[in-house]
Amino acid sequence: MTVSPPPPVATTHVKAVRGFNRFYTQRIGVLAPYLGSEFSLTEVRVLYELAHRDQPTATELGRDLALDAGYLSRILRRFESKGWIERTVSPADARQSLLRLTDAGYQVFAPLQQRSRDEAAALLAPLAAPARQALTDALATVQRLLAPAAVQATAGVVLRDPQPGDMGWVVQQHGEIYAREYGWNSDFEALVAEIVAGYLRKHQPAWERCWIAELQGQRVGSVFVVRKSPTVAQLRMLILTPEARGRGLGALLTDECIAFARSKGYKKMVLWTNSCLGSARDIYARRGFKLVKSEPYTGFGNNLVGETWELRL
Repeated sequence: MTVSPPPPVATTHVKAVRGFNRFYTQRIGVLAPYLGSEFSLTEVRVLYELAHRDQPTATELGRDLALDAGYLSRILRRFESKGWIERTVSPADARQSLLRLTDAGYQVFAPLQQRSRDEAAALLAPLAAPARQALTDALATVQRLLAPAAVQATAGVVLRDPQPGDMGWVVQQHGEIYAREYGWNSDFEALVAEIVAGYLRKHQPAWERCWIAELQGQRVGSVFVVRKSPTVAQLRMLILTPEARGRGLGALLTDECIAFARSKGYKKMVLWTNSCLGSARDIYARRGFKLVKSEPYTGFGNNLVGETWELRL
C-alpha cells in the first residue's frame, strides 16, 4: 500500500502560524529577559532540565532541546563559573560528563519556577472557567499535533489538584490494583484509607500537595507530597492504572513531587515502598533516590520486604 505524501503547505497556513508566534511570544514576555530575571528563555529551559533530570550529559541536553553544541557549552560554562552546576565523569563513558545542579543552582532555579507558575496563573485568571478549559484543550491539541513521536506518549495527560471524590478513587485504586496484581488483602486498602483521611484532616497547603493525573478526561494516577518535618518531605501513594502505564507518567508525577519539594526549601525527600514494586523502584533510582533501609516483614497477607529510599534535594 502506497502512502500519499502530505499536500504542500498553503501560504495562509504559514502566515497563521507566524502570526500566532508573534502574538504569543509578546504575550508571555519571551522577547525581554525571561520572567524578569537575568536569564534568557533558553537558559531557563536548561536550568529546568537540569533540575528535573537525574544527571544528564551535555549531549543529551543538546539533543532534547535542539540546541547548538557550542551555544549550550557556553551556557554550561557560565553556570559552572557561578557555582550552579557541577560535573562528574560518566562511569559509562569517560568522554562524557554528568551534570547536576548544586544547592546554589536549585536556589537560583526555584524562584524562577514559581514565577513561571504564577505568570501562567495570572494569564488564565481573567478567563471564565469554560474559556480556560477551551484554551487548555486547544494547547493540548497543538502539542499533540506538533510533538515528536518520542513525546507523544503523554499527549492528553493533565495533572490537576484533587476535587471532591478523588480521594475515594485513590483508596479504591490502591485496593483493587494491589489485590489483583500482588494478592494483597484489605489491610492495605485500610492503610491507604487512613493515610488519605489524615491528609484531608491535617493538610498543610503551603507545604503539601496532591496531583491527580487524567488521561482524556479519566483519572489514571495520583501522587502525594506530605510534610514529614520542616526539612523533610515524603512522597506517598504513587499509583497508575494499567492503561496509563508505559507513557512515562510515573516519572512525570515523581518529577512534580521533587520539583515541588525543592521549591518549598525541603532538604530531603523520603519514601517507603516494597521490593516487589520494580517499576516504581526504577523510577526512584533513576532520579537519584538511594535505598537506605531494607527490612523483611509480614503484612497485607504476604511476606514482603519494606524499603526506605532518600533523595538529597
